[in-house]
Amino acid sequence: MTDSGTAAADAPADLEQKFHGFRKSFQDLLDEIQRAIVGYDEMLREVLQAVFAGGHVLLEGVPGLGKTYLVKVLSQVLGMEAGRVQCTPDLMPADILGTRIVREDDQGRRSFVFEPGPVFCDVLLADELNRATPKTQAALLEAMQERQVTIGGERRPLPPLFFVLATQNPIDLEGTYPLPEAQLDRFLFKLVVQSPELADLRAVIRRTTGTPPPPLEPVLTPDEVLAHRRLVRRVPLSPQAEALAAQLVHATHPGRASTPAELERTVRFGASPRGAQALVAAARVEALVAGRYLATPADVRAWALPALRHRLILGVEAELEGVDPDALLETLLAHTPDPDA
Repeated sequence: MTDSGTAAADAPADLEQKFHGFRKSFQDLLDEIQRAIVGYDEMLREVLQAVFAGGHVLLEGVPGLGKTYLVKVLSQVLGMEAGRVQCTPDLMPADILGTRIVREDDQGRRSFVFEPGPVFCDVLLADELNRATPKTQAALLEAMQERQVTIGGERRPLPPLFFVLATQNPIDLEGTYPLPEAQLDRFLFKLVVQSPELADLRAVIRRTTGTPPPPLEPVLTPDEVLAHRRLVRRVPLSPQAEALAAQLVHATHPGRASTPAELERTVRFGASPRGAQALVAAARVEALVAGRYLATPADVRAWALPALRHRLILGVEAELEGVDPDALLETLLAHTPDPDA
């Protein structure tokens, strides 16, 4: 029996063995990545959870914090093919997706052939995505949602593992373009990368200025990653967790009876249904990592900030007052009780 079968087709002992294998793989991956990357333990866990949930990640932070290096390390330990795009204002959509070019064969005959762009890979780093123009940013929309690109009227599928890890600078830096709401909504998580602590910074100095560490070893194959993704979708979701995910997203919209007053005053538009999907996907991975076979409301609450912080569209009042989306979500969590059993 393969992982694509139904959960009912597996004996309980076999399914428990697969769940145990997932937890071991997750920890082995984390240990191998931490050999190369110092600190950022929480962020590394969040990125790995997104990989197994099958979603994309947006990392926000100033340059020089190791976001680009993370993609290189991630592709090595997962046995993935990595691609990279350095976003600049003059970057064109064809520079990401690819284009049709004229090629001449040995007999002098010319024909149009498709030259694939860097998007045709397993894990794509879109570095400093908010430095690209809106036209180029939009080129990734179809790829991120449909895992395919359409060029010259022809649809071309992307690899089944396709995963985007995009970075952006804080929006108040010069030469940046805010990402459109439709594109932000395609990211499963938005993670804020902080500067390293003093002890971690000293460890970075020791590791990067001395003898190079041993090369990283692949921990999983791409097929194993896909199998783990299928397993995650089979984790049962408790009715209370499902209800809480729906209630949290519903209450982010102004005009609802359950919306806290602070959100009513500062939020123009709340999270889309993709926000609820992100909460549920993250809760399932969280349950497996914790060694449980049922996703609970606590698992949903644990991922409210990464899954929803980029989906709130704030009003003018929030901008003038410098309101933090994370603070609004903390208020929402405090005002939303767990549903009754």
